[in-house]
Amino acid sequence: MAKRTSNENSISEVLKMFIETNNLQKGIDRVSIQEAWYNLLGNGIKSYTQEVVLKNSTLYVKLSSAVVREELSMGKQKIIDMLNDEMGKQVITDLILR
Repeated sequence: MAKRTSNENSISEVLKMFIETNNLQKGIDRVSIQEAWYNLLGNGIKSYTQEVVLKNSTLYVKLSSAVVREELSMGKQKIIDMLNDEMGKQVITDLILR
């Protein structure tokens, strides 16, 4: 088995460099935050969620139920913290429920 030389990079390092070079992190965050929303809040909220959009550091969520919107608005900061924990970094600073 050949030893790795210092010139060789792991696949994850190459992918990180590619993402940084091509400024793709924002797009990846947009997709990842949608997946995190559906995974963390479950099927009950998923059925009322019509749209999840990340613009800058604000997450806009369109809901079909005013009751669900009010319930979620009570725990906005907790939801923001959970989503940021799921992402592993500070992606969201504000949550707008529509």
